[in-house]
Amino acid sequence: MTAPNRTDILMPAPMARGVVQALDQRFALHRLWEQSDPDRYLTSIAPRIRGMAVGGAAGRIDAGWFDRLPALEIVAHFGVGYETIDAAAAAARGITVTNTPGVLDAEVADLTIGLLLATLRRLPQADRFVRDGRWPGGPFPLSPSLRGRRVGILGLGAIGKAVARRLEGFDVPIAYHGRSRQPDVSYAYHESPTGLAAASDVLIAIVPGGAGTRHLVDAAVLDALGPDGVFVNVARGSVVDQDALVAALAERRILAAGLDVYADEPNVPEALVAMEQVVLLPHLGSASERTRAAMGRLVVDNLATWFTTGRALTPVAETRG
Repeated sequence: MTAPNRTDILMPAPMARGVVQALDQRFALHRLWEQSDPDRYLTSIAPRIRGMAVGGAAGRIDAGWFDRLPALEIVAHFGVGYETIDAAAAAARGITVTNTPGVLDAEVADLTIGLLLATLRRLPQADRFVRDGRWPGGPFPLSPSLRGRRVGILGLGAIGKAVARRLEGFDVPIAYHGRSRQPDVSYAYHESPTGLAAASDVLIAIVPGGAGTRHLVDAAVLDALGPDGVFVNVARGSVVDQDALVAALAERRILAAGLDVYADEPNVPEALVAMEQVVLLPHLGSASERTRAAMGRLVVDNLATWFTTGRALTPVAETRG
């Protein structure tokens, strides 16, 4: 039974325990996934729902949801990327969508540098070499190096800039491509992903997901990167044509890849798993206890602030008033 005078919030799928507990304390939280008949339950509570708390497990949040929730005012999303939410449809209905920018920038940037070094210096392979007892039989093979390489960043948003700042400490030339040149940035700008790849020995993808960036890194971009090139993806699996990437690696048209994201997570193609020149992570970008807790707090704070002041802390561009 709903507590009196508490705003009704819908959570379609499980989220972090801290988020659930914090929302439970402040709101009348409806855990849809716990219901024996979710559709019937949703129909019974739909007119009262004024907010949603969602993460990746909730799937696509679109007009179908909005049509069923006539009183919905805000969708608070756990994560900086929000391509699973139809923000345009939300905006058309006056619904605010929020995400969790800023609090994860440093963590993702740190992970990006770690993945780049692990890929170039073959750190996971070296670890297996020691654990398998192969060191007494001879030294581990020499690895490629970051020294002398040019790094291209595909997407110079907040996280891209954080990656670039860290790379400056490695004394490597940095260039970037984005939707437009940024006048306050000193790094070299390239008009296209292909142009950036051709001028780089390392290409790091850190653009948002969604239809606008789908297969932005295709066979032509990988060919431009070249046989000594390294591709690192900490963006979304949809950003790269995964089949083209597998082919480029198999045919040695690029040297190596470090991947944190995939086209069909958590399913990783066996072809990638079998490749020794690829480092594979299970989508760890922001996955530290500290950062996920900060993201959860921002989800809760967006909802709490909205229902206290009528304003959200971090509305996405499409629904910004």
